Amino acid sequence: MSISSETLHKNLKDIFGFNKFKGKQEQIIQNLLKGNDSMVIMPTGGGKSMCYQLPALISDGVAIVISPLIALMKNQVDAIRTFNSKESIAHVLNSSLTKTQVNIVMDDIKSGETKMLYVAPESLIKEEYVEFFRSVKISFFAIDEAHCISEWGHDFRPEYRRIREIIENIGRKPIIALTATATPKVRHDIMKNLKCLDSTLFLDSFNRKNLFYDIRPKHDVEKEMIKFIREHPNKSGIVYCLSRKKVEEIAETLQVNGINARPYHAGLDQKTRVSNQDAFIMDDCDVIVATIAFGMGIDKPDIRYVIHHDIPKSLEGYYQETGRAGRDDGEGILVTFYSYKDIEKLEKFLSGKPVSEQEIGRQLIMETISFAETAMCRRKYLLHYFGEEFDSENCDNMCDNCKNPKPTFEGKEFVLKLLKAIEVSKETFKAKELAKIMIGESNSLINQYMGIISDIFGSGKDKNIEFWHAVIRQTYVKEIITKEIESYGVIKLTDEGRKFIENPYNFTLTEDHDYSKSTGSSSTLQKGAAMDDIIFSMLKQLRKKIAKEQGLPPAIIFQESSLLDMANNYPITIEEMSQIQGVGLGKAKKFGESFISLISEYVKDNNIERPLDLLVKTIVKKSSNKVYIIQSLDKKLSIEDIARDKGLSSDDLIKEIETIVESGTKLDLQYMLEDMMDDYEQEELADFFKSSKHFSLEEAREEFLEEEYSDEELRISRIQFISNVGN
Repeated sequence: MSISSETLHKNLKDIFGFNKFKGKQEQIIQNLLKGNDSMVIMPTGGGKSMCYQLPALISDGVAIVISPLIALMKNQVDAIRTFNSKESIAHVLNSSLTKTQVNIVMDDIKSGETKMLYVAPESLIKEEYVEFFRSVKISFFAIDEAHCISEWGHDFRPEYRRIREIIENIGRKPIIALTATATPKVRHDIMKNLKCLDSTLFLDSFNRKNLFYDIRPKHDVEKEMIKFIREHPNKSGIVYCLSRKKVEEIAETLQVNGINARPYHAGLDQKTRVSNQDAFIMDDCDVIVATIAFGMGIDKPDIRYVIHHDIPKSLEGYYQETGRAGRDDGEGILVTFYSYKDIEKLEKFLSGKPVSEQEIGRQLIMETISFAETAMCRRKYLLHYFGEEFDSENCDNMCDNCKNPKPTFEGKEFVLKLLKAIEVSKETFKAKELAKIMIGESNSLINQYMGIISDIFGSGKDKNIEFWHAVIRQTYVKEIITKEIESYGVIKLTDEGRKFIENPYNFTLTEDHDYSKSTGSSSTLQKGAAMDDIIFSMLKQLRKKIAKEQGLPPAIIFQESSLLDMANNYPITIEEMSQIQGVGLGKAKKFGESFISLISEYVKDNNIERPLDLLVKTIVKKSSNKVYIIQSLDKKLSIEDIARDKGLSSDDLIKEIETIVESGTKLDLQYMLEDMMDDYEQEELADFFKSSKHFSLEEAREEFLEEEYSDEELRISRIQFISNVGN
């Protein structure tokens, strides 16, 4: 079928209301109408769907559109029906339809009213459907999200590998394969699998000028997310998480902090999923927290930010998900929180998989690490990955690396030290142990090999452990070292690594964020220094006064770490006070009023602007041991029994109980003390803790060094004393 450009433009205007085509749309449509196969690589928002929708509407017969998600199909069909008076113009055919609905679809196709049919690959396999499709006129086959065909793609689906076989079984027609993300390797894999190596390739630029790329260290991630979302009020955004459990937790955390958010994942019932998706599309909720199942084909052009709580397992996945922001060419901010521990989790998922899958998975993860840790322009790096040249001068400071360049330095000597340590230790250790060896820190495993590693043990002690973790990661990205997936991450030298040892060459290392620390750790200020020394001193004086009035050690009122946190965050309500480190609601209510009053007056008198993100309400983590421990203590179970049931050591269990009590929860361990010691011994320890200066365990150990109190007796006595008089 051949059609003039003038007629095609008229159809575009009459059907869709557009005056002109975007990018290469017209060329793609003309190629398809002439009966040629096409491979279309076009970024999200580039107008891929128009490339098969318009030709479908003006061609004889029905176009079969193969799509991976039911939600995507429904969204596309709803969109097409808005341009036509008849609902029969487009249909879906999938497992969600009843027999009656299937019959209606088939009747509409037979009558010639249906021009577009969206199906899943699984539906095309059914013999009854194959027979039906053989009996009707098909204009062409469109394969949407074609990256699902490739094992190298970010969303590989085995059933997509059978599409060519399915098409030939029905009857050969022109094929148009479309995706928003495909590296040269993925493109070739798609075309080879479809047997369309001679098809016309249409490759649009992957550059999205309006998107700002930002990779941040994963510290206090929930607080950082809430702060970011509050700074962008009444704007639509997506938060992606790797697991359903994390989706639920983050959605609930955002909700209790006053953010209109809803969850979306495959574990929710269909009614809830559809309701939450529709609420987001209709602007009835601002934020959708989702697994990567959400977003494919969703027609919402004004998404202003995409946040990744966990880094995606491939750059294609990252590009696809971030591409859902700013499709109207408006603002689009892309924030990804990166922790190397997340990468290690992704690597663990590969364990036990076939070797070929491991190799592919490892390569994809490596590229993601490299992108996260690079000092170069993020846009340049990303476009190069997709085979497109880009001058970083044209980024216009639209990525964090261009806006705030990271310093680099010559790292040849450090790389050489690391590689020699790996060689001398006979490639025995994982990254964690290697970093410790470099700074001269040992553990039981390292001690076993001390005979052969003594010469290199501590050879890098002039740097800290985070520095050596960064060297390990950056040499891994450059394939100088590798990891054995099956041996749980043991570091090995590559051939390139052995060459480096023999003939070292210049190696640029990047000074970067400390990505090795875990999520949610307290800030440096909270650990060791007050941001406001004046209020900190005033709080200490108040604590001393109250302690004297009540005849208690000051530390039982509030520990110093709690006062530091107050001096940094200025809590002025009971609720805010309960969020302070080591306080909790019980202690906030018991001792908080005087401190709140002092802080409120100080803030007012000194015109202090408090941190915007002070109050991040937390939700109870369902995996916590706290509830179980409290219930077990209520049942008067022994330390040994509770520890065994939870798979903890007695020492770890007592630490958890100390944390629970120091946060303001009242517990009763009197029954344990009665089993352990006589009344006079209990009184002796209680009197000591009441009169002690710092109320510390170390003081108790020193005081009763020559007496026969066990460490467990001292700790349980201290816990009981805190619970009795402090909570």
